[in-house]
Amino acid sequence: MNAASTKTTDTKPAPPQLDVPLLDLCAQYAPLKQEVLAVFEQILDSQVMVNGPAVTQFEEEAAAYCGTQFAVGCSSGTDALILALMAMDLNPGDEVVTSPFTFFATCGSIQRRGLKPVFVDIDPETFNLDTTQIESVVNEKTRAIMPVHLFGQMADMDDVLDLAEKHELKVVEDAAQAIGAAQHDALAGSLGHCGCFSFFPSKNLGGAGDAGLVTTNDEEVARRLKMLRNHGAHERYFHDEVGGNFRIDTLQAAYLSVKLKHLESWHEGRRSNAAFYDAQLAEVKQVTTPVIAEGNRSIYNQYVIRAEQRDELQRYLGSAGVGSAVYYPLCLHEQKCFDYLGHKRGDFPVAEAAAQEVLALPIFPELREEQLTHVVDTIKRFYA
Repeated sequence: MNAASTKTTDTKPAPPQLDVPLLDLCAQYAPLKQEVLAVFEQILDSQVMVNGPAVTQFEEEAAAYCGTQFAVGCSSGTDALILALMAMDLNPGDEVVTSPFTFFATCGSIQRRGLKPVFVDIDPETFNLDTTQIESVVNEKTRAIMPVHLFGQMADMDDVLDLAEKHELKVVEDAAQAIGAAQHDALAGSLGHCGCFSFFPSKNLGGAGDAGLVTTNDEEVARRLKMLRNHGAHERYFHDEVGGNFRIDTLQAAYLSVKLKHLESWHEGRRSNAAFYDAQLAEVKQVTTPVIAEGNRSIYNQYVIRAEQRDELQRYLGSAGVGSAVYYPLCLHEQKCFDYLGHKRGDFPVAEAAAQEVLALPIFPELREEQLTHVVDTIKRFYA
């Protein structure tokens, strides 16, 4: 931060106040409360807390929603990525191409499987993988591509799938932020060998804690996923291979089934709010609103702008009662735990620039018009 920007921010008059949280899960839960409690009561009375009927029900509903033949519930979005990589039969030292600008679990799951993450830079408009750079890093050790559908918008899967076919690579979609997103009518998680979803409470479809899902159209992969999530056992006490305890809780599955029925309306609410922001912020030259690639349908898991004086703007929004967040302040290639990869600042300049400029604004569907207007007015006032 330079002295000029500090002075500009510090001398601004105090903005009008209105509470606009980044996310309000209570507002979403309130109308569902009685239905959720009734479902929970049934499960608690039955005491079938692991692999209960609600798990099968949710998996069938999720597969239908995602446009896949199979869906396998698991314990978190991170574990979904690990499970998918386990099912792909990759060997230690194999390389997986992915993005340096994403949540830690993307790269962490690769590392935890003994694989090597290989980064390529991102597209400056969508923040997703710049697929034109992937082929330049493919070599004899490359075995998979893990595209990330960031902020609710799918990466360019046509390019990814073409490259995967050409070089005989597996494709594991990190769709943690993108359930319901689409590209040319194909849904996130339906195009790769596996799709991986997170139901962390803040997601568009959020659980009552951690939960995840892996989708696939391959029956044998689905069979292995179910086995691997249960310590590699094909039946109790008989283990074909070493898996893990990656099961989804019955209560989580039931909770997600209740919420899944409302997901499309929540998506539409987010898209409506995004359209409001797009229109109202179009005149603010210091802000770049999200760019949705042609053929894509975003679910706006986050509404992320590029902003001049980003940190100062965030503080100013906070002083006006407006919540915001930076996704992500440090790229993965700059994280200390990945020093061994030998990267330095400047290796992925587009991702690094994004880390300094992005800011997520409140986008949840329950936002009132006065709250949306307050967010926009505060941004305009900051740059005035």
